[in-house]
Amino acid sequence: MIGSADRIETCLAIDMVVAWRIYHLTKLGRETPEVDCTVFFEDAEWKALVAYKSQDPIPPEKPPKPREAIHMVASLGGFLGRKSDGEPGTQTLWLGLQRLDDITEMWKITISKLAPHLLRPPPVSSEKCG
Repeated sequence: MIGSADRIETCLAIDMVVAWRIYHLTKLGRETPEVDCTVFFEDAEWKALVAYKSQDPIPPEKPPKPREAIHMVASLGGFLGRKSDGEPGTQTLWLGLQRLDDITEMWKITISKLAPHLLRPPPVSSEKCG
């Protein structure tokens, strides 16, 4: 039980951070469609999302754009994406992000056993220019 004011304040602080993150994601897809979704999603998250939606465990070379990733996440939360639906809202994104957390964890476990090279970042060249 929450009970005391300190516990309520702590709970509200966490809820505010989560709400801000969802709102930020919503605005990101609508206002900055040219950036990669990596400004919001970690590598494992977008790779797991694309793998789940495409039913292909091997991720593409380039991450999807924010709007595309947001629509995929929203579809996990119940967004149907019909013409008349408009853009996904915060509730479907919240539900989709909860599902994405579980999907990402499962993807990490699976990939670590079957293709661990997909979890490592690409090697950086040690050659110097100039």
